[in-house]
Amino acid sequence: MAGRNRPRPWGTRTCMRRPRVRSGMRLHWHRADLRLTDNRGLAAAAGVEGADPAPGEAPALGLFVLDDAVLDHASPPRVAFLLDALESLRAAYRDRGGDLLLRRGDPTAVLPAVADAFDVTGVVWNRGYSGLTRERDEAVRAALDDAGVRVAAYHDALHHEPGSITTNAGEPYSVYTYFWKKWRDRDKADPYPAPEANQLAAPDDPGDIPGLADLGFDAPEAAVPDAGYEAARERLDEFLTSDVYEYDDRRDYPADRCTSRLSAHLHYGTIGVREVSDAVATARAGAPDEDARESVDEFRSQLAWREFYHHVLNFNPEVVTENYKSYEEPIDWNEPRGELDAWKRGETGYPIVDAGMRQLRAEAYMHNRVRMIVASFLTKDLLLDWRHGYAHFREWLVDHDTANDNGGWQWAASTGTDAQPYFRIFNPMTQGERYDPAAEYIKQYVPELEGVNADDIHSWHELSDAERERLAPDYPAPIVDHAERREQALAMFKRARGEDPDED
Repeated sequence: MAGRNRPRPWGTRTCMRRPRVRSGMRLHWHRADLRLTDNRGLAAAAGVEGADPAPGEAPALGLFVLDDAVLDHASPPRVAFLLDALESLRAAYRDRGGDLLLRRGDPTAVLPAVADAFDVTGVVWNRGYSGLTRERDEAVRAALDDAGVRVAAYHDALHHEPGSITTNAGEPYSVYTYFWKKWRDRDKADPYPAPEANQLAAPDDPGDIPGLADLGFDAPEAAVPDAGYEAARERLDEFLTSDVYEYDDRRDYPADRCTSRLSAHLHYGTIGVREVSDAVATARAGAPDEDARESVDEFRSQLAWREFYHHVLNFNPEVVTENYKSYEEPIDWNEPRGELDAWKRGETGYPIVDAGMRQLRAEAYMHNRVRMIVASFLTKDLLLDWRHGYAHFREWLVDHDTANDNGGWQWAASTGTDAQPYFRIFNPMTQGERYDPAAEYIKQYVPELEGVNADDIHSWHELSDAERERLAPDYPAPIVDHAERREQALAMFKRARGEDPDED
């Protein structure tokens, strides 16, 4: 792993008592970085040796703000994960003799007020890359400037910040393959150590972490996974023990569960990207053979996809609501009616689609291959605008990430950067047969088909009504004919391209 520049440390403290909150201190504003280890901004605020210097003096006061403007766009699974992560973060602070300060309100008002109350001279945070995040951060910076408080923002959430990987002409990449080659070959920084016990402040009135009901949310229907650094590290270590060496061969088979399941942890920052990269590099070095090393590299490429989409969002914030790719004419999507509701419920009569949609409701998660299948089905079989699917995923996914979800949906809809060509349309039946041949995944989430053999499940669309009634009377017939809808989708995109849909 590449080393970092080593600026002069701000000073060494050996006293292990809880440091008194005092004047001139630094404040670290936690957002999507709910951890102590490998946190660049917090390391700078706390004066960790080797971290970039930040304005003010150690110890660091850690703050999280429950921002109602953010909560307005949240959902029960994500808020449940967030609150669990905050509990874990507070426990980590307290283990080191400090505490996490928690406040609720508009950050443009909360941060200057906290800075004044604790005599803070320097505020630190790690950068975000969405348009809304950058607008908020600029407003907070202006409010702190007015209050005479210095600000330092650090690059932390990605290995390589937007603008650092570009074409030879200096433009951001719109094709992943070229981005990946440069990303792969760039050095990755070492993880940042966690602050020591005497580097974190312990405020007298840290504030309580609220419950879901206190924030106006119901308990999630789904079983939300454990949050926090320890849960993230345990998941990473388990994945790197063996599954990563078979990742290339097995990652597309949902019943195998050969994926890292780190997506929510990376989104909320309960584990740092440098720590993940360092552990992956160690696993690669210990790979038993070349095939295993190539499998590790495939996992690394998935981490690069995450960064690629964040770069795209940074330079194109409008993609959250607009197509990235322009067509000559508007795409003539269908109006959402009962078919959209059937898709959301997992009652389309296409088993692999329904299994995915029901996994989403049960676990606030969906396997990546299945995400592509259900997204293709919505946009190419139901002919519905990708924004309907994106909104549903935002509501139900615990790992919802604006950059990655938007990138995935626009890829499937043939409207995004480096997207699936419009004429490549997933057949949901062949996808199910190929990636869930024994229908193990389907039967787990669609119990109506538990007693049906895999061949009948994968040919469900070809069975007669009588056969379907005999085999699984409670499971629906297909709500659309895939072959017919495929032709309609091709015609729809040809019209958008300004072509005659009747010409070959």
